[in-house]
Amino acid sequence: MTISPDVYAQGVDAFLQQSLAEWDQGLRAHHQGLTGEQPDAGQVRAWANCQRVLQDVLGELAEAQPELLACTLAFEYELPRERGRRPDVILLTRDRVLVLEFKDHPFPTPVEEAAHQDQVAAYARDLQHYHAASHGLLVRPVLVYAQRPGLREQRGEVTVVGPDTLGAYLRAEVQAGPRQFDHDAWLNADYAPLPSLVSAARRLFEHEPLPAIRRAESAGIEETVAALVQAARQAHERGEHHLALVTGVPGAGKTLVGLQFVYARTLGEDDGARDAVFLSGNGPLVSVLQHALGHKVFVQGVHDFLKQYGAHRKRLPEEHIWVYDEAQRAWDAQQVLEKRGHATSEPEDFLRLGAQMPGWAMLVGLIGEGQEIYIGEEGGLAGWNAALEDSDKSWILHAPQKIIHLFPNAAQVVSNDALDLTVSLRSHLAEDLYRWVRALLDGDEAEARGLTERVQSQGFEVYLTRDLEAAKAYVRTRYEDAEDKRYGLLASSKASNLKTVGLDTWNLGIKAYQAGPWFNNPPADPKSCCQLTHIASEFVCQGLELDFPILCWGGDLKWDGQAWVSPVPRTPAAGKRAPEDPHRLRLNSYRVLLTRGRDGMILYVPDQRPLDQTYGHLRALELPELPL
Repeated sequence: MTISPDVYAQGVDAFLQQSLAEWDQGLRAHHQGLTGEQPDAGQVRAWANCQRVLQDVLGELAEAQPELLACTLAFEYELPRERGRRPDVILLTRDRVLVLEFKDHPFPTPVEEAAHQDQVAAYARDLQHYHAASHGLLVRPVLVYAQRPGLREQRGEVTVVGPDTLGAYLRAEVQAGPRQFDHDAWLNADYAPLPSLVSAARRLFEHEPLPAIRRAESAGIEETVAALVQAARQAHERGEHHLALVTGVPGAGKTLVGLQFVYARTLGEDDGARDAVFLSGNGPLVSVLQHALGHKVFVQGVHDFLKQYGAHRKRLPEEHIWVYDEAQRAWDAQQVLEKRGHATSEPEDFLRLGAQMPGWAMLVGLIGEGQEIYIGEEGGLAGWNAALEDSDKSWILHAPQKIIHLFPNAAQVVSNDALDLTVSLRSHLAEDLYRWVRALLDGDEAEARGLTERVQSQGFEVYLTRDLEAAKAYVRTRYEDAEDKRYGLLASSKASNLKTVGLDTWNLGIKAYQAGPWFNNPPADPKSCCQLTHIASEFVCQGLELDFPILCWGGDLKWDGQAWVSPVPRTPAAGKRAPEDPHRLRLNSYRVLLTRGRDGMILYVPDQRPLDQTYGHLRALELPELPL
C-alpha cells in the first residue's frame, strides 16, 4: 500500500482484504494531506458507495480471473499542479490505465450527464498526453453510476456503466500476462500539464521551473525564445538596433514567449541584466498579470510607458529591451493625436526612442493574426514599415519569411521562421480549432463542417444551446471542486440584444481594473468569473483564457443565409473617429471570443427571432446541442 499526501494506492488483493473502516481511514488521511481539510459527509458517503461497488465487482471477478489481483488501485489521485482535479479511481492493469469516475446521481439531468462524461474524458486525455508514464499506454475513461443498475453505453470514447455492468467491462479489459509497465513508477511519474498563461507567468517570476511540455516543445517555444536571446546579445555586443517580430495564431504562446524572454534578460541565466520590460496595450491583460505577480515591475501598460517616454520627451527608460504584446494593434498617428495630443504613431515613437538610447536597443513585437479590434489599430503591420522609413537609425529586422515582404524599408533583414508560432497551445490538443474559427468567420460552411468533428475528436468540446441556465449548469457540474479551473461569460461589446435575456453587457461587463480578480480569484469568490454574474468583452479577454467559456452570441454578428452581416454603426459624435472597416472589427471581435477556451466552449445563442438563422447556421456545422 502507498499512502502519502500525493498517492493512496494498493494492490487489488490488499484492497479486497481490507474493511471499509480501514480503507476509509486511509482515504481520509490522504484527502486531508491534499486539501488540509476533513471530507464532508457527502464525500464520505460517496466513497463508501465506491468501495462497496468495487469490492463486490472485483471480488467476484478475481475468482474467475486471478490475474486481476496483480492490478493496482489508486484512489483520489490528484493530478499534480491541478488542484481539485482528482479522478475517483485509477486501475492499473498489465497494459493499460482505466480511469473510473463514480457518480451517485440516480437521476442525473442530461446536461449533468454530458458534464460527467466530458469530465472523465478530460482526465483520460490529460493523463494520456501530460503524464510521463502514460505515453504509449491505452488510457480508457469509464463513467460509473453507482445507483443506476443495468446501464451500459458507449458514448464516444467514454464507457458508461452501472454497478452491475462494471464487472463485464473489466472482464474484457483485464488480460492475463506479465506487466508491461511498472505500477510504482507510474504512480510517481511526472505530470506536466499545459499551464495557463497566468500560471506560467507566476511560476516564471517566482523562479519555479515551467513544466517540460511535449506540446510546447513541438510548437517551438524554446527555439523562439532562444532566437530572441541571441538577437539581444548581438544588439548589445555590437551596439546595434534590432526589431524582432514574432507572429502566431491565437493561443500559440506569443505572450508566454515574451514573458520568458523578459525573464531570461532580468532574472534568468542570460546575464541578469534587468534590461527588459513586457509592455501591452491590453489593459485587462496587464491588470491580470500584475495581479497574479503582485507587482508592476516586469509588466506595464504600453500607453503609460509611451506617455512617459514618447512624444520627443528627453527622459529615457532604464530598459534597453521592450517587448510589445499585440504590436499589430499599435496606434496610428491619428489615434495618438486624439488620445495623447501629438501626431506620432506608436511605431514611430518606439523607433525614435530606440534611436536615442545610449549604445543599443531592441524592440520585440508580438504579432497576433486577425485580432485588431479597436479603432486606430487597423493599419496593422504597415505602420511599422512606415516607422522604419522615418527612423534616424538603421534597424535590423528579424521576422519570419511570410511577412518579410511587408518591410521593404528595413536596412537589413534576418529571416527566421522560428519566430512564427503556428500551433495553438491554449486548446490542449485541438490543433484545428483556429482553422475551424477561421472557416466559420469566413463563411465557409463546408470547411467549417468538415473541421467540427476533427476539433471534437481532439478533445475540445464545442456545444450549442439556446438555454443559458443549461450552459451554466454544465460548467458548474463539470468543474465542481476544481479550484484551478476557470469558466465564465463572454460577449461582444456591441451585443446590445443580450440585455433582454438578463445579460446587460454595459452594466454587467467587467472593466479592465476588475479583470485581475475576475480571472484569478478562486471560484467561490464573489468577484470570480466562475460566479457567472458578470461578462467579459473582447476587450477584456483578449490575450487571456478560460478553461470553458460560455460565449453569448450577440445581434451584432448575424448569419443572413449567405454571409455574416453586422449592423451599420451610428455616425460618431463630433470629434470621434469612425472605423475604417466596422464589419472587419466585428469579425475580429468574434475571432477573439471564439479562441479563449482551453477545454472547450459553449455557444449560447439567445432564443430570439433575429438570431434564428444564426442558430440554424451553427447547427448546420454539426455542432452538438447541449442536452436539456
